[in-house]
Amino acid sequence: MDKEKIKKSATKLWLRLKIKAEKLYAQAVHFCKQHRQLSISTGIILAGILLAVLMTITRSQPRKEAFSELAPLVKTQVLERSDIKMVIKGYGTVKPKVEVQIVPQVSGKVIAMHPEFRAGGFIAAEEQLFEIEPKDFALAVEQAQAKVAEMEVKLDMEKSEAAVAVREWQQINPGTEPNSALVLRQPQIRQAAAGLDSAKAALSKAKLDLERTSITLPIETCIMTKNVDLGQFVTAGQAVGSACNIDVFEIQVPLEDSELAWFNLPDEARVKVNFAGTEKFFKAVVKRTTGCVDKASRLIYVVVEVEKPTRQESLTQTLIPGMFVEVDIKGKVLENAFAVKRDWVHNADELWVVSDGVLDVETVNVVRTDDKYAYIKIDNEDRIEIVTSSVDAVIDGMKVRVASDNR
Repeated sequence: MDKEKIKKSATKLWLRLKIKAEKLYAQAVHFCKQHRQLSISTGIILAGILLAVLMTITRSQPRKEAFSELAPLVKTQVLERSDIKMVIKGYGTVKPKVEVQIVPQVSGKVIAMHPEFRAGGFIAAEEQLFEIEPKDFALAVEQAQAKVAEMEVKLDMEKSEAAVAVREWQQINPGTEPNSALVLRQPQIRQAAAGLDSAKAALSKAKLDLERTSITLPIETCIMTKNVDLGQFVTAGQAVGSACNIDVFEIQVPLEDSELAWFNLPDEARVKVNFAGTEKFFKAVVKRTTGCVDKASRLIYVVVEVEKPTRQESLTQTLIPGMFVEVDIKGKVLENAFAVKRDWVHNADELWVVSDGVLDVETVNVVRTDDKYAYIKIDNEDRIEIVTSSVDAVIDGMKVRVASDNR
């Protein structure tokens, strides 16, 4: 019974609403006809509001996650302790160990010349560089030989006369000795002997001058300069060129005095030269120091020798005086040390060491540095993991994420 009443009441209410809606619709149609443009705008606005309401109602709520602490991301490198051969690097200019001026010891006209006697020419030891006309000196030898022969005859004559004087004295004064050396012509004999020695010395000097007309050097040489030519008259003592020995070259390498502790004399070295687009290496030996400190730079010079830099047809295969070269001296061995790139060392003696995701700032003992590495001694550590990337703010004990663990 109650259900029927409710049904009737609902039917009546629906009919009322329907009649009211029809009236409202009729009024809206009438209004739209009168206000067409305003209706379109209002409809668009209402549609937008309705769409926004629907999107708000149907939007799903974001999933909530627990916040995790974000540690800096760093790159690291694992280093192991080892025995490291120290290499002391320096630079210098190639110079000949022996450099000489070519100076004739006799005067005369140049009549012959070695074809390699020119700037840059190579001439073997004892080969003739050039020849001075020898005729005058050959004549001087002949004259000296004649003088020697003359003095030999004079000496023989004095000795013969002395023998005659002795016999005459014994005949006149038998059984007695003369009381004067003049009786036996001893002063005359000594004078003749001295004259013979002088003549022989003059002969030796004449022969030596004749030999000196052929100009040679006792070393294999490279001619550096030449100031003489065929037909030119040269004077004894006048420099006519310069040459250097090509068997050994020297390089003076400036080093700080602290570097001297890392190698011994002699020690091996390697010379590297870049010339004409070619890189070439030569074996060398550290021979000595110059024995003094440069007043301006406060550096000490170490002398490195390169023996027999073989002469080749190509200039790129040999050392040339004046070349600027790099020298690597193979020094002592640093035992149980770490070689760390200099960019990874901070504040001169600090490393950023990572252990179990924690960064520790450790002060270390830097034994030596070169242009690439710092050599560090750390007790009781066979391997370390250090930060190799930059970090904006470093705090001792801060947590970090290692890049290799987050790929």
